[in-house]
Amino acid sequence: MKRTFLAKRNALVSPANLSWGAFALAGAIFFLLLRLLAPNFFWQVFTPLFRISDTLALESHAFFNSFGDTKMLALQNERLMNENAALANENQALLQKSASISGLIPDARGIIAGIVARPPSSPYDTLVLSAGREAGVTLGMGAFGEGGVPLGVVSSVLADFSRVTLFSAPGMIVSGWVGRMNIPITIRGAGAGVLSASIARSAGIASGDTVFAPGPGMLPIGVVTRVDGDPASPSVTLRITPALNIFSIAWVVVRDIGTTPLLP
Repeated sequence: MKRTFLAKRNALVSPANLSWGAFALAGAIFFLLLRLLAPNFFWQVFTPLFRISDTLALESHAFFNSFGDTKMLALQNERLMNENAALANENQALLQKSASISGLIPDARGIIAGIVARPPSSPYDTLVLSAGREAGVTLGMGAFGEGGVPLGVVSSVLADFSRVTLFSAPGMIVSGWVGRMNIPITIRGAGAGVLSASIARSAGIASGDTVFAPGPGMLPIGVVTRVDGDPASPSVTLRITPALNIFSIAWVVVRDIGTTPLLP
C-alpha cells in the first residue's frame, strides 16, 4: 500500500499534470521579484530598441518630408543662384572700378574724383564730379581720364560737386597738334562728343591720325575719323572722335593745367 501511495503522489506533482494557471502564477511571481530586486532591468534591456526605433522614425520622417519640400528647395536654389549672379556682377563692377582707378593713379598729381552724372543723365558734353571746393577743385582745372587723356575743363564748382565741360562741347576751343609731323591746329567742340579742326589739304592728314592737346606735354585727345572738304578748297575739316568713351568713364583726375582753354 505504501508503494501505491507514493506513486500517486508523484503523478500529481509531475510536469505533465501541472495546470497553466500554475505556470502563470509562477511567472507572475518571477516578474514581481525581478521588478522588486531590479526595477530598471526592463528599461535597460529595451532602451537600445527604443532609441533605434526613434532614430528610424526621424529618418523616415525626414526622408518623406524631402519629397514634399522639393518645390521649396528648387525655389531656394533659384534664389541663391540669383544672389550669386548679383554678387558676381557687383564684383565685376568693383574690378572695373579698381582697374579704372589703377589707370589714373600713375598720373594722379591732382584730385581723383568720381563721376556722378554723365550723358545722357547730364547735359551732353558735360560731366558732374563728386569733388568740389571742399576737395580743392577750382575753376579752370583740367580733367584727365585713364592714361592721362585730356577730357575737359572745370567750368563750375560747388562745395561738394563740380562740373566739367568737355572739349567736345560746342564753342570749346583748345590748341593742339595732329599727325606724325605734329602740325599745330585749333580744336573746336562740335557737340555730341565730336571734335573738329581745320587744316590745309597739303598737310596730308588722313583718318586714323592721332590728335594731341597740351596737358602738360602732348597728350592724345582723340583720333581723326573722317576728313571732309571741297576738292576745290585748299583746306579740309577734320572730324575727331575723343580717345575715351565718355559713357564708360567712372573716375577722373582733376589738376591745375596752368593755361585754361577757351570756354564756351
